Amino acid sequence: MEYYGRLQQPDTLGESSRSHIHVPEDASTIPSPQRSRKKKVILLSLLSVALIVAAAISAVILIGLPGGVSDRPESAIHRKPTQAISRTCSKTRYPDLCVNSLLDFPGSLTASERDLVHISFNMTLQRLSKALYFSSGISYLQMEPRVRSAYDDCLELLDDSVDSLSRSLVSVSSTTSTQDVLTWLSAALTNQDTCAEGFADLSGSVRDQMAARLKDLSELVSNCLAIFSGADTDDFSGVPIQNRRRLMENDMSVENADGLPRWLSRKERELLEMPISAIQADIVVSHDGNGTYKTIAEAIKKAPEHSSRRTIIYVRAGRYVEENLKVGRKKTNLMFIGDGKGKTVISGGKSVADKVTTFHTASFAATGAGFIARDMTFENTAGPGKHQAVALRVGADHGVVYRCNIIGYQDTLYVHSNRQFFRECDIYGTVDFIFGNAAVVFQNCSIYARKPMPQQKNTITAQNRKDPNQNTGISIHACRILATSDLEASKGSFPTYLGRPWKMYARVVYMLSYMGDHIHPHGWLEWNTSSFALDTLYYGEYMNYGPGGAVGQRVKWPGYRVITSKVEASKFTVAQFIYGSSWLPSTGVAFLAGLSI
Repeated sequence: MEYYGRLQQPDTLGESSRSHIHVPEDASTIPSPQRSRKKKVILLSLLSVALIVAAAISAVILIGLPGGVSDRPESAIHRKPTQAISRTCSKTRYPDLCVNSLLDFPGSLTASERDLVHISFNMTLQRLSKALYFSSGISYLQMEPRVRSAYDDCLELLDDSVDSLSRSLVSVSSTTSTQDVLTWLSAALTNQDTCAEGFADLSGSVRDQMAARLKDLSELVSNCLAIFSGADTDDFSGVPIQNRRRLMENDMSVENADGLPRWLSRKERELLEMPISAIQADIVVSHDGNGTYKTIAEAIKKAPEHSSRRTIIYVRAGRYVEENLKVGRKKTNLMFIGDGKGKTVISGGKSVADKVTTFHTASFAATGAGFIARDMTFENTAGPGKHQAVALRVGADHGVVYRCNIIGYQDTLYVHSNRQFFRECDIYGTVDFIFGNAAVVFQNCSIYARKPMPQQKNTITAQNRKDPNQNTGISIHACRILATSDLEASKGSFPTYLGRPWKMYARVVYMLSYMGDHIHPHGWLEWNTSSFALDTLYYGEYMNYGPGGAVGQRVKWPGYRVITSKVEASKFTVAQFIYGSSWLPSTGVAFLAGLSI
């Protein structure tokens, strides 16, 4: 069978797998007891905080319900659902699970539909917290490296999901933007999906135990999304999911006078355009010892946690080969500034051939909210023969990458989750080299397809939106879709496609972008030549140009559309798709809020 990417494989832990290596589990690797104990202590501490928050919120909610907890008789689980529960659960994709889980929760039988929104969030948060607690309890087990990698991913992702649900639960009663809650729930669902994918090609007791602990979590988060959204969506209208209880009308106004959305402060806007010599960095990284630290890892470690203040880390020119650098969830509002593309280079060489998950291969990963990178290069040097090898993974909400190179082959850029913006970046790769499930806009970027391995086809995007209520997708706006010189010389042998659907509701739009003649006339490629997702995906093109931009021979799938309406196309702009008018300007990155070039 021809291999050019991931194989779609049904699995009880996930819908499909993006990895190609089947590794049987064994007991050859024993984790350090000190490491296991340390991780367990940290996770249990996090869990305690989450449960305390959940308990406090539960008390407030349930006290406010008629009769409170005591109003629910012990036999309530055997009773029929109330009209409020039936109406609420009818909006979900998993109504039976919704009914049973709500009936099992104190106060649900006297709750209104409004109260059930809170209860569904609270119940799901508690289930996630329990899953994290019990999953952490098997860290002492002996695991083969590939299993350990998938297991560690799940602990991190479960922890992130507990945080996302906690924020959502606190925000659902406040004036916080509806889109914030939808974003965090969408991210939590993506986290569960990524966790499952890590185990998709594995077998053994650890996989089985994790499957038991993760059971129904994705479906419960999906139900929260549907209940909060309040209505089914019609993807073929081209309109991203919009909550019917809109709280964001005022946030969708025009951008600031400087053309930037308003998600960053004036100081941060200035930082992104300010010459390096004028910037007062908090931390300086330099190989020669003339900075604060010699390594980026040290700088990240010393940066403050949970900071609302912008921390600037200036990384001087040089090649920094530090495997698996990570800006974790607690490291908020970090800004990395380099000396320019090709001058400050962060390099790694991990790949799935090293018996780790794709998620684990990233040379640099960022999940801390407010992450910004400017004037740097991120690369993965594993090469095409080692398949999945991520250069940069971003799961940071309100993340910005500006004037950066991102270089790899397969799976170069993992736009994992939350809201992201890329401007004036050069991105290089072959198979699925921009992939993930963030709500992300690329603007004024150059996207280069490289020469792949023999028998491979280039696919630029692999978007993995798995639920129609997720407010996610990839928007490529006013960019250049180009071929590198090595591909240019042999492009007849290696067709390049705009994308292929990784998950059922994949959503990708190209707008007002130049496309070179290396783009195949059909434009888009099936997932491993199957009919998977062709009627549920949303692929759109709007007023692209260049020799590869002609749409006359494009695919005829039900989910593909040539966008002719400016109103529809505008739904995928910065101002509307990532709601950048409320957060992006403070980053200082120039951007187009609307369609105009």
